[in-house]
Amino acid sequence: MGAPLILVVEDEEKIKEMVANYLAGEGFQVKTATTGPEALQLLERHNFDLVVLDWMLPGLSGLEVCKQVRQKSDIPIIMLTAKSEEVDKLLGLELGADDYITKPFSLRELVARIKVVLRRSKAKDTSRHEELTLGDLYIDFTTREVRVEDREIELTPTEFALLSVMARHPGRVFTRMQLLDLALGEAFLGYERSVDTHISNLRKKIEKDPANPQYILTVYGVGYKFRPR
Repeated sequence: MGAPLILVVEDEEKIKEMVANYLAGEGFQVKTATTGPEALQLLERHNFDLVVLDWMLPGLSGLEVCKQVRQKSDIPIIMLTAKSEEVDKLLGLELGADDYITKPFSLRELVARIKVVLRRSKAKDTSRHEELTLGDLYIDFTTREVRVEDREIELTPTEFALLSVMARHPGRVFTRMQLLDLALGEAFLGYERSVDTHISNLRKKIEKDPANPQYILTVYGVGYKFRPR
């Protein structure tokens, strides 16, 4: 296998080149884009492993790019944003981003985030084939296939990681911090509120009625649990 191929989408030339050069120095293959349409064209032509996507792009915004990508692909996306408001960050996660990092940022931290998201995306337990069927929900932990009523469900790497941790331990109550630690890795500690957004997205995909979930249950004042068998 070759080095992971990363797409960096950033309209500020200095930042784009700085990020691209640093990632190349860390052993990644890198391609860059300056606009949303250019990024979408590159994504059609290349099999990228991850996208580093700026929020504030001219014309077609990073959020719109993220939305369009998610209609076709579950490729990991890390948003770069100068917006520090929590509601803005959660909006990016609602549209399917796996993580965000706020400008100005450390290049070492960006690389750490990329490695965690890539590990999460590629992780497969090849030692044994694990499956779970509960009601209309089917999860194959080895192939990462999720189906509801025989309809395949596309999950982002983050959504699958959260679902996998909870579904492997039905009935166990997880706090948000435990889910972050077990499913997303240490690099994501401090992003406790983002769990609620990812859980909301999961429910929209696997629950018949997300407002009255059958599988991912809220334990008020504590966190979440997967429906006991």
